[in-house]
Amino acid sequence: MTVKIVEGTAFSWQRTASAAPDEARRVADIVADVRARGDAALRAWTAQLDGLASAAEAAFSLRVPVEALEAAYQATPAETLEALRAAADRIRTFHEAQWPEDFTLYGENGEQMGMVWRSLRRVGVYAPGGRGAYPSTVLMDVIPAQVAGVASIALCSPPGPDGLPHRDVLAAAYLLGIDEVYRVGGAQAIAALAYGTESVQRVDKIVGPGNLYVALAKRQVMGDVGIDSIAGPSEVFIVAGEEANPKFVAADMLAQAEHDTEAGAVCVSTSEKLLQAVQRELERQLADLPRSSIAQAALERWGALVHVDNLEQAMDILNEAAPEHVELLMDDAAAWLPAISRAGAVFLGHDTPEPVGDYYAGSNHVLPTHGSASFASGLGVHDFLRRMSVVAYNRETLSLHAKHIVTLARAESLEAHARAVLIRGEEESTDGN
Repeated sequence: MTVKIVEGTAFSWQRTASAAPDEARRVADIVADVRARGDAALRAWTAQLDGLASAAEAAFSLRVPVEALEAAYQATPAETLEALRAAADRIRTFHEAQWPEDFTLYGENGEQMGMVWRSLRRVGVYAPGGRGAYPSTVLMDVIPAQVAGVASIALCSPPGPDGLPHRDVLAAAYLLGIDEVYRVGGAQAIAALAYGTESVQRVDKIVGPGNLYVALAKRQVMGDVGIDSIAGPSEVFIVAGEEANPKFVAADMLAQAEHDTEAGAVCVSTSEKLLQAVQRELERQLADLPRSSIAQAALERWGALVHVDNLEQAMDILNEAAPEHVELLMDDAAAWLPAISRAGAVFLGHDTPEPVGDYYAGSNHVLPTHGSASFASGLGVHDFLRRMSVVAYNRETLSLHAKHIVTLARAESLEAHARAVLIRGEEESTDGN
């Protein structure tokens, strides 16, 4: 397997989220069934899709017992718990710095205009299962909600053969004090969180990544409930200076490629010599990578080594792509940060590989994909808050501005709007008599 070197003028990066009509219809059927039959549908789909026959029985509890959460925590290796605690502390510190402030503006005639922030009341978090466990996702989704003051948080994650979500997911939930955990995954979990069942109370917003069925379900319930984003496969763009270490570049590309066969990994450089060295390193490092077949498939489809004439061209390419992750592997990385306007997260310097952000730095790893960094941002405290405008006028101020308000209302043929202002002036005149 050789990732080809292409010239920047010939490089095109177009990733579109798509699904076969059959998959979309099946998800629609699951969502409709859960909405109509509630817990019975959740049990039936869990038994069928997760291969858990016991889930079909009426006695099957969808909620994970608190004792099972504690047992998972106690069974988790000490070094894993230590790493989760350390990461949680850093994530909490980073997100506490994001809290926005209320403000009030005072007009010269006594009017007040301001903005206040309020927490969402209830949030649903989805933690994927499948090929691996992702306790870091629990931290990244739950902690910003807790910092935002969300009072009620429910977590859904698919069960394994033992009837429970992965041990490390349960341990992370227990570590964060989340005791409302459901052993339900896929589209059926999203439907339960969106519309509620006998066991699962509906939420205001759903966050967390998942497979295609989860993404399709989130798309279908969007509008009835808030969602964070429609997550796609992971991707990284690396801009490497000629001084970059090809071993580092290859390792960072593979760190993305091993996620999924649809993951993307691109290196852009002015040095063709470096790109050739990266080619060789990819071959060498793939040889003993545990998930080499996944990484190789990803690189064959979505891997690229791009040669450009100058770094300005490199920045144009990555801004056009608006990727999830950007790494600047160059000596003067910070100097190029102002040139980047469209990326989910940026990692500066030779010693800041993207997994630092995935797990530990404190920044959130739930980031926009598929070019959506052109308009969207990573998950943060603001995603669990609502802002409300607050306006206060007194009678005198209203009278002073009534003419303009009435003129605009009548320009839009909304006479009742105009009269709602004028009647207060009439009331003032009556009061004066």
